[in-house]
Amino acid sequence: MAGGRRPAGLALGWGCCLLLCCAAASKLEISMPAVVEVELGGTARIECNFYIPENASFTYIDWFYVDRSNKQVRLYHVTAGGVVEDDTDYKKRLSLGEDKALSLSSVTLQDPRTFMCQVGAGSYGVGESSTELSVYKVPMTPEIEPNSGGISVHNSEVPEIAKCVSKNSFPAPNITWHRNGEQLHNQENNVTILSTVTRESSGLYTLSSTLYAPVTREDRHSRYHCTVHYWLQGHRRARDSQRVKINIFYPAEHLTLQVVPSSTLVKEGDNVTLVCEADGNPPPVFSFFKKNLDEWQDVTLLADPDSGVLKLHDVDKTSSGTYRCQTLDLDDLSQIEEEVDLVVNYIEGVHVKMEPSSTLREGDSVMLSCDAHSPVGLKYQWRDEKGKKLVEGNQLFLRNLTFETSSNFSCRVMAPSVPGLEQSKKVSVAVEGKPRIVAISSPLYVRQDELVNLTCKAIAFPRPTVQWSINGTAHEYMDNQHVASNLTVRVSHDLLQAGAMCRVSNELGVSEKHIQLLVDQKSTAESQGVIIVAIIVAILVVAVLGAVIYFLHKKGKIPCGRAGKQDITKPEARKDKIVVEVKSDKLPEEAGLLQGANGEKRPAADQSEKYINLRN
Repeated sequence: MAGGRRPAGLALGWGCCLLLCCAAASKLEISMPAVVEVELGGTARIECNFYIPENASFTYIDWFYVDRSNKQVRLYHVTAGGVVEDDTDYKKRLSLGEDKALSLSSVTLQDPRTFMCQVGAGSYGVGESSTELSVYKVPMTPEIEPNSGGISVHNSEVPEIAKCVSKNSFPAPNITWHRNGEQLHNQENNVTILSTVTRESSGLYTLSSTLYAPVTREDRHSRYHCTVHYWLQGHRRARDSQRVKINIFYPAEHLTLQVVPSSTLVKEGDNVTLVCEADGNPPPVFSFFKKNLDEWQDVTLLADPDSGVLKLHDVDKTSSGTYRCQTLDLDDLSQIEEEVDLVVNYIEGVHVKMEPSSTLREGDSVMLSCDAHSPVGLKYQWRDEKGKKLVEGNQLFLRNLTFETSSNFSCRVMAPSVPGLEQSKKVSVAVEGKPRIVAISSPLYVRQDELVNLTCKAIAFPRPTVQWSINGTAHEYMDNQHVASNLTVRVSHDLLQAGAMCRVSNELGVSEKHIQLLVDQKSTAESQGVIIVAIIVAILVVAVLGAVIYFLHKKGKIPCGRAGKQDITKPEARKDKIVVEVKSDKLPEEAGLLQGANGEKRPAADQSEKYINLRN
């Protein structure tokens, strides 16, 4: 070494040699790695470690490479005086470190070769060693392409499973195949693996591999993948492709046929679907049949043969029976069939019996009995026409019937074991009889000449008609079960005397009631009170007017007598006595007149001219 120093790039193994083995060495020794690996495009660094006894210095260091003709080509000549770089194809990519290690940048696929380091040490002689430069390129993740058309288990030839391609690697890798994680080996169990290596113009390799292998029904769940293997820095590396599933064709072995919803819950009016499923791939062709007595009726036209679904709409009891699904495998023409029983639950023949069945009168009793037929247990319930539940059970007993009892009753028949299965039957109970008047507007207080409404309400069956004993405007209507009639009339003297008669009749009889009209005494008393108040007010007005006239006369504002003379013969002590007299034979409201001083009758409007007697 120069100056007795060991190069900085001396390897750990060389240091060990110095400490343990080389202490007794008396000659020049050189150590270099056998192989240096570098990725394509990277920088390769090749070290040259040497030992000179007694810490002597080197005379020179030369770097060479061996060309294709096995000839050594010098790259560098290093002495104590300096470094000389030879003109080679590597010149622009070479560099020399302080430890005299050789570096080669931007490594290409043409660079793999042998590089040599030669050291001269004067009397200790000359020594040399070499390193093989290896360039690699890690392959891309392999791409797998499964068989897109599907594979039949009945293939007479071993089918192609998939292809695998690994691109851009150096040197060329190799590919292995795996099924469910287990490696497949060429020429074992009829497995064939064909591989092709292609060197691209870039110098990188593309490896293609095709797997051929037999398949069985169990392989419908298998996953296949390929793995590319390559070496890197003395270790075996690998990259896996994605795992793929192959479409395997195999005949059906099992067939199922079921009713949706469950056949135990099907009721008349439901929509039912029969689903036929087979475990073959592709699904076979489905056919459907229904058993009628000893023959099978083809009902495939009602189904979708590709999906294996038969839809029955609005089923009834005739839809019950045995159905068969049959499959045909187009690959080997094998057939499988399966049967299922469809039970449609129903209720029919709902009827109501009434005892007695003869005509019912008020006060009678009747028994209503309800019955129906069904393959399942039934429950009965009676309700009125408003939907209110009356009793549980198939019988309803009605006693002491009246017109008001007449109504529509409903027998509700239910199947508890089949939710939603029920039917109803209505029956009308009619109580016949002559009309019965239930309400009348009597007595009715009225006033002379006013319009009033007379009301009469009755009930009967058959429906009655209402007639009035007097003329007026009549309006007849139904109020619940009652027939009501309103008669609008004007109150007259004759009506007050005789009243009105309401007559209700049907073919079974007649009912009549009298309406009495009375004068409203309260209204008459109120009118008389108003008249009395008016008279009192009129008297007060006359008194005030008389006082005013007298006051004006005393002040001289009004002359006395027609000649303007005053009577002074009378005693003065009587001049302030004023007599005001108002005479009336009849009430103002009855006569409309006031009586004057001379006995004549005057209109009420002339009340300002009263008889006033002024006396001394």
